[in-house]
Amino acid sequence: MTVTPYLFFNGNCEEALNFYLETLGGKIEFLYRYKEAPADEDMHGADPENIMHAVYRVNESAIFASDSCGEKSNMSGFSLSICAHDVPEGQKTFDALSAGGAVIMPFGPTFWTEGFGMLTDKFGVSWIVNCEQTPV
Repeated sequence: MTVTPYLFFNGNCEEALNFYLETLGGKIEFLYRYKEAPADEDMHGADPENIMHAVYRVNESAIFASDSCGEKSNMSGFSLSICAHDVPEGQKTFDALSAGGAVIMPFGPTFWTEGFGMLTDKFGVSWIVNCEQTPV
């Protein structure tokens, strides 16, 4: 069994995925647009160019993503967590993800690690960046 986060965006899923590709690397393994659904399927008035389902992968991790169909998506009640190998990688990742977003807790040392920070990116997704490196 695996548990995979599924993010629903408000018409900007493709923009978000491209942002994550640029900031985190990885690849899009699968992307399916609403216009590619069978003609007899009811897509509830979805924009045909919007993304119905995508699989974004970074190393062993996967995130599923889509443009919500109908209701507005509310990105609350969760955070995606990144475990960086060291402080420079953590800082770079934190800075890239926070561009255009909001910093909740600035990236810096804590009692458990040399690098930790919390942010909400420009798409409303909450992130935690934590380093494997422990304080000396």
